[in-house]
Amino acid sequence: MKYFIEFIVALIVIILLLPVMAVIAALIKIKIGSPIIFKQLRPGFCEKPFFLYKFRTMTSLCDLNRNLLSDEKRLTSVGKFLRKYSLDELPQLFNILKGDISFVGPRPLLMDYLKLYTGEQSRRHEVKPGITGWAQVNGRNAISWEEKFKLDVWYVNNRSFLLDLKILWMTLIRVLRRDGINQFGQATMEKFKGNAE
Repeated sequence: MKYFIEFIVALIVIILLLPVMAVIAALIKIKIGSPIIFKQLRPGFCEKPFFLYKFRTMTSLCDLNRNLLSDEKRLTSVGKFLRKYSLDELPQLFNILKGDISFVGPRPLLMDYLKLYTGEQSRRHEVKPGITGWAQVNGRNAISWEEKFKLDVWYVNNRSFLLDLKILWMTLIRVLRRDGINQFGQATMEKFKGNAE
């Protein structure tokens, strides 16, 4: 039932926002180039991999050794604007149509992180990942990884329809206020290195 409702809502939102997404796609094509959509393998429910979709916000600039430059150097002005208002997340509506993610749940992170989680932290994969989540409305990128994972597991233990509605409302407020977009001193958020470091 939840997937059916989310499918219908996502489809309606996609139809309503199609002109907005078309303008964003044109901007990215002109200012950043192809591909317009950034896709990356992420772990979903029960750690099953899927491709997460986002609007591209960074260039592919490399150093002389062909290593990608830092996020801060590759993040464009268009990309900063899209991230500021979470518009880069809009293609994830198609992930909802596919059943990969939900509107609300722990954010799907990198596959490389799976081997770094503690047993408790890995419980974040007991539910579908989401476009937004309890950690996102309680600090987003401004809190530590350990705090994020505690909030994710709290959501797993306490999830409900009413909590999801609360998180969606809080997400709207956070986006309008542009709270917690970046970690202090970072373009976005530093990589998780495990709890041993």
